[in-house]
Amino acid sequence: MSRPDPVVALFRDAVETVPAYLTFLRELGLDPSSVRDPSQIPLTTKDNYHHRYPLAGRCRYGRLADADAVALSSGSSGAPTVWPRSALDERTVAERFEQVFRDGFDAARRSTLAVVCFALGNWVGGMYTATACRHLSAKGYPITLATPGNDVDEILRVVDQLAGQYDQTVLLGYPPFVKNVIDAGLARGVDWPRHRVRLVLAGEVFSEQWRDLVAHRAGIQDPATDIASLYGTADAGVLANETPLSVRIRRFAAERPGFAEALFGQSRLPTLLQYDPAARQFEAGPDGTLVFSADGTVPLVRYHIADEGGLYSYDELLGRCQDAGFDPGAGPELPFVYVFGRSMFTVSYFGANIYPEHVTVGLERAPVSDWTTGRFVLDTVEDTDRDRRLTVVVELADGAEPSAERERLVAESIRTELLRINSEFAHYVPEAGQTPQVDLRRSGDPEYFPRGVKHRYTSGPMPGASDRDLPGTR
Repeated sequence: MSRPDPVVALFRDAVETVPAYLTFLRELGLDPSSVRDPSQIPLTTKDNYHHRYPLAGRCRYGRLADADAVALSSGSSGAPTVWPRSALDERTVAERFEQVFRDGFDAARRSTLAVVCFALGNWVGGMYTATACRHLSAKGYPITLATPGNDVDEILRVVDQLAGQYDQTVLLGYPPFVKNVIDAGLARGVDWPRHRVRLVLAGEVFSEQWRDLVAHRAGIQDPATDIASLYGTADAGVLANETPLSVRIRRFAAERPGFAEALFGQSRLPTLLQYDPAARQFEAGPDGTLVFSADGTVPLVRYHIADEGGLYSYDELLGRCQDAGFDPGAGPELPFVYVFGRSMFTVSYFGANIYPEHVTVGLERAPVSDWTTGRFVLDTVEDTDRDRRLTVVVELADGAEPSAERERLVAESIRTELLRINSEFAHYVPEAGQTPQVDLRRSGDPEYFPRGVKHRYTSGPMPGASDRDLPGTR
């Protein structure tokens, strides 16, 4: 007898155990007994399901008290959403951390200081990360956890007092913040290479140039094995993770924009990860978005998270690489998911879509990367003649001062990368409008770069934003 489809099996379980889900189906006029195939199951979203039914009703047997903990989404699309979870949910997430620590960092054999640099509190990133690391310690990995949170001084104090007593130190956090920690450490004389630094990152898509830059500053020898990004949500924890195999493929694509666009359908480079189909079932959603199903305290059945991206089977993606003359080597035989940054941060300029990822690469070129943080705000404005101009407000590193020469260097670097990566920009934007207008602001500028809040890469409202705190996401 063939095993039931895992999505259909989760659907049937939710029908029997989740009061709100059964009500949701009845209001749609769907007879659950008629479902035989995942395509017959309606998509759920925050609007049509989570915001319409009581929190307890979305839990199994209608019992919120059965949850071990709750997390709050970031609230970037409005009021924060509450997500109950259990120890079982956390173990599933810990398996993704284990793959990174085991296969990339060799943490089963090396004593490891894990330093959580995500914000702590109700937000999902910091507490979920800390819990996952504790699970690995309980499983026998020689990992010691420190939780200074997103406090640079405390992080560097932990590193100074403890890192020298371990074989390696892993910093876990939001990419721009981790870079700030590394830069601040260098300014204070921290010998990062001596601590054999590894990075676990989440919350934002970053370029391979960024990976190389941070690896160089932290003394990381192999960026493919020693820096890993996670793709996760407040809704379901970590869904997928980079592996050395996926990073090698992404690095190959980063050097070949034509291959990357053929592979991913866009000029910008997504995060490329692998996932375990036994724990998370992905499928392609409408208009190039993603849908997943995941068991948990609040089961998610065909949940349309609306992240832009797509899927490849293991054999299909490796075949595409081989067709391009590239052998990425061995890795886990798991399917791939790729995820773009949020499309709402896109700016349209002369009909060309300009993504933050394109601008980011320009800020990672020398010498610009030496005195900027990588944070910026992208916009288009009308000048006095009512002509549109592309503007970029850029944050300077601590102690760096603005100057006309530095503004020129930033503008030229961004223009160079836009012309290289973005074919729409190269063909649509007239030459006179290709150099952006740059405004350099000091670190922590309260108008554009306030401390302690999530950064927004474009100005203005962000309709349709999803709430994400972990990987590959903002």
